[in-house]
Amino acid sequence: MWILPVRGKAMVWAITACCCQGFLLLGYDQGVMSGIIGAQNQFGHDFGNPDATTQGLIVAIYDIGCAVGSLIVFFWGERIGRKRMIMMGAATMIIGTAILTSSTTRAQLYIGRVITGIGNGFNSSSIPVYQSETCGGAIRGALVCLNSTITIVGLVIAYWLDYGLSFVAGPVQWRLPIGFQAVFALCLLLQVTVLPDSPRWLLAHGYDEEASKVIALLEDHDSADHPDVIQARKEIELSLAQESEGGPFRYSELLHGGPIGNFRRICLCIAVNVMQQFTGSNMINYLAPVVYQNTMGLSRDLSLILGGCTSITYMFASFIPLWTVDRFGRRPLLMISASGLSLCFILAAILLSIGTRPAAFAATAMVFIFQIFLGIGFLPIPWLYPAEISTTRIRARGSAISSFFNWMCVFAVVQMTPPAIANIDWRVFIIFAVFNACWVPIIYFFFPETRGLELEEIDHIFEKGGITGGVWGSKGGRTTTDMHYPVVTPVEPKDDLKAEEVKLEHA
Repeated sequence: MWILPVRGKAMVWAITACCCQGFLLLGYDQGVMSGIIGAQNQFGHDFGNPDATTQGLIVAIYDIGCAVGSLIVFFWGERIGRKRMIMMGAATMIIGTAILTSSTTRAQLYIGRVITGIGNGFNSSSIPVYQSETCGGAIRGALVCLNSTITIVGLVIAYWLDYGLSFVAGPVQWRLPIGFQAVFALCLLLQVTVLPDSPRWLLAHGYDEEASKVIALLEDHDSADHPDVIQARKEIELSLAQESEGGPFRYSELLHGGPIGNFRRICLCIAVNVMQQFTGSNMINYLAPVVYQNTMGLSRDLSLILGGCTSITYMFASFIPLWTVDRFGRRPLLMISASGLSLCFILAAILLSIGTRPAAFAATAMVFIFQIFLGIGFLPIPWLYPAEISTTRIRARGSAISSFFNWMCVFAVVQMTPPAIANIDWRVFIIFAVFNACWVPIIYFFFPETRGLELEEIDHIFEKGGITGGVWGSKGGRTTTDMHYPVVTPVEPKDDLKAEEVKLEHA
């Protein structure tokens, strides 16, 4: 297959552009329904004015599709490969969008939402892995965070396209916003088709020659025989050899402890995504107009405008980690984010309990500040961390299972929030404030710092052992800083030996 004829930084940026396209599609698809349902508009007329329960199902059934897609990647993604999985995701989303856009019944709408969700599950499980395995440790955090930033750009586009078309009469009011996501899906399919697969996946599956060529492209070298290319390949091969000592992969490996600590890695993959969803982020992002209208007593039109402005604030805040995640690390950003989110919810609950209109506007300001704290840490890092913390052998499965739990938690939150708001009103904010406060000590004691480490170095991150895997007691949570790979150095041959020997010295 023809590969884009660029190399070095240009190839890394081409891959990043492709991954960003996938997350642009993810963000747009997440936000597009929020401005369409819940109003007396053309969509409501065409689908029999669905009640609150049906509206919640229309939104949430998409998340079930995403979870199913993630499970498919969990079981078959490693066999299929990162690149082909993304291609399948884009193609599936194009099919789902076609079904959605042509919908005339609720049943067809549900089917379209599920199929679109499955495609997005493929992408959300595979893209962070693909991005992480094709860039260096020094910039990995910033590039994956850029993917997350573009997610919010997609959300903003969806919100404002919905709002603009709300003034247009006829089915185009909802068919155009829903159908427009096919443009992003088609661009993703075209982009990923001309890019190479992950060199780590290629080496793990016996495509040694192709892997060397890809490494040469990424390292900006003319030849696959360049010493830097050979060294990079040997480091990956050694890491894979250490991970594969027990023979072919068995799912029971995911429950193993020991120095590699697969079970601990899987727990962290799941935990960071569960924590993200129970920050209250989706209560604000999925249901912002509902929260403004029902909890704060604002008009539908003003709620839509504020929902769009909230997403813009979120977008600008999401740029902050591009400069901070590789400078200060993952742990500090997560802890600052959780602390700020908890404080915002506490203040919003206090203000809403007063029950006056000025207090409601002040609580609205807390929602905007909430988006800033969310963009700092708990937006990007849950997409980055699972792809980093997993070894190459389990990375696709670790990312997929974390994505599965992510989407199931989104489903739960989106289903629970509307009735919770209806029954306990502003008190729902207190629940999320408590959750966010709990995340801070969990991160401090159990999440190791991965900033600046190459993926093969992260394989050794739990060798200290103990209940916290060495995190407690390690300065800044950095349990490893040294490369553990043996370096081959020549030894002077003995007189009676013609063959040259080598010895292994750990760096």
